[in-house]
Amino acid sequence: MVSPLTFGGNVFGWTLNETESFKILDAFVDAGFNLIDTADTYSTWVPGNHGGESETIIGNWLKKSGKRKNVIIATKLGGDMGNGKKGLSAKYIKAEVEASLKRLQTDYIDLYQSHYDDPQTFVSETMSAFNELIKEGKVRYIGASNFSAQRIKESNDFARQNNLQPYISLQPLYNLYDRQKFEKEYLKLVTDEGLGVIPYYALASGFLSGKYRSEADLNKSPRGQGIKKYLDERGLRILSAMDKVAADQQASLSEIAIAWLLHKSYIASPIASATNEKQLKELLKGTALKLSAEQKQQLDEASAY
Repeated sequence: MVSPLTFGGNVFGWTLNETESFKILDAFVDAGFNLIDTADTYSTWVPGNHGGESETIIGNWLKKSGKRKNVIIATKLGGDMGNGKKGLSAKYIKAEVEASLKRLQTDYIDLYQSHYDDPQTFVSETMSAFNELIKEGKVRYIGASNFSAQRIKESNDFARQNNLQPYISLQPLYNLYDRQKFEKEYLKLVTDEGLGVIPYYALASGFLSGKYRSEADLNKSPRGQGIKKYLDERGLRILSAMDKVAADQQASLSEIAIAWLLHKSYIASPIASATNEKQLKELLKGTALKLSAEQKQQLDEASAY
């Protein structure tokens, strides 16, 4: 069982330093939430970083707070760490899990996820390697992110045929704006396989918070330039519908974005990040917000593709 919101650890060691990260993690867990998602590659994109910064901060926090038993730690591997370190070969999985465990200062990972597919490696090798880690007690469950639906099915078929544990979760891009790929490619698979869905970019990189309404707003944060693609006719139509629902509910747009996701029966726990406690409180409030049938319809229609 996981909390209805997952904290996205990509901000640790990037837009939040260690002290700020500790504060927000404490606030998240003290509010009764438990799932924290990160990856070995967070945050390789920051000049001077080498990857592992987010896991290291989480590990330092776990050690200092003593809250390991209160949280579910999800991390990912397979993304490019530089110097040819990437992929899902058995050898690499074996080495990389040790590096993540060391940074996280824990002896087990609750959910270990394939971050990106590795077309060079057979799914039989990857699934067997993951299951070795499960046998050793280093990993409890496995999941996939950024895979094709076909590749997940292939992996899970192999696992079942060989009495191995399959992927139990999918981490896709999915939110009010980014609906099409998930609903067309993955929804049937999710239902057939009974996968728990933990969508990333639940707020579309912040676009669905409503703070970016025109190109003039794009310099409001380091992530601003990534939001330009949402400022089209459909994006503005979605914001307009969200504004109406938010006014009816006396809630923020961030709350509406989270509530919309959680009203989909197949969503387990959306992933979102906050850089201060005010933002965090809004996200957490969104998990308790009940939308009426009419409000859900308004949002579905405005975001139809």
